[in-house]
Amino acid sequence: MSTIVLIHGQWMTPLSWQGWKERFESRGHNVLAPGWPGVDDRDVEEIRQDPSALENLGIGEVADHYERITRGLDEPPIIMGHSFGGLVTQILLDRGLGSAGVGVAASPFRGILGLPLSTVRVAMSGGLKNPFGRGKAVMLTPKQFNYAFTNTLDAHESREVYERLPIPGPARTLFEAAFANVNPRSPIKVNFRNGDRAPLLLVAPGQDHIIPASISRAAFKHQNKSEAKTELKEYPDRSHYIVGERGWEEVADHALHWAERNARAIAPN
Repeated sequence: MSTIVLIHGQWMTPLSWQGWKERFESRGHNVLAPGWPGVDDRDVEEIRQDPSALENLGIGEVADHYERITRGLDEPPIIMGHSFGGLVTQILLDRGLGSAGVGVAASPFRGILGLPLSTVRVAMSGGLKNPFGRGKAVMLTPKQFNYAFTNTLDAHESREVYERLPIPGPARTLFEAAFANVNPRSPIKVNFRNGDRAPLLLVAPGQDHIIPASISRAAFKHQNKSEAKTELKEYPDRSHYIVGERGWEEVADHALHWAERNARAIAPN
């Protein structure tokens, strides 16, 4: 069976992948869900109390962290990422890593223009509105989290998720994303014409306020310029919390089956 690496996104920990990890393991796969630098094996409450290890963390450091993990494996894994983790997945594929990749509600890379107002609203509440807070880690309020992640849930359900999952997120990643298109040295640059990368599936939740489906469609349009296999799967009624909201099993199964069918045999990392 395949090895699968799961990469969580901003404001989350590996706990957000718990259902997917257990489901894939029950099918015989070796599943790794490492945390970002500063997240590691710490629990949510500990990180909330002391998020200093996340301060000034950027996408480049996150991508390099997962590259080291991936290169340390015996064989190229299937790589799946959510939100910023979906962006990191595409960066790793561009670096020649992985046998297949799945980007779930993946954050945009350099070259995607015209971010929707809902995306800007979340980024502002997450730390972008304070130009002096670039090196801080910022926690979303319950209301902000409900708008950003769980807008398809009622207030009670959203609060339950809020109490269990989110942590402060590094504001630097938001600044890097916001200014990527005016920074030629941006760490979130992807060569979307790279024909040597592994196959890529992009998953687009239709009710997502952080990464609306329009961003995933734009990413697909760019990535589809590559000779490498690229597909887009939309779920019109899902939110940014697509990896955990009701019906997540359907999304996980589709991602796994697609990756299994399309994973390529390549030389060891």
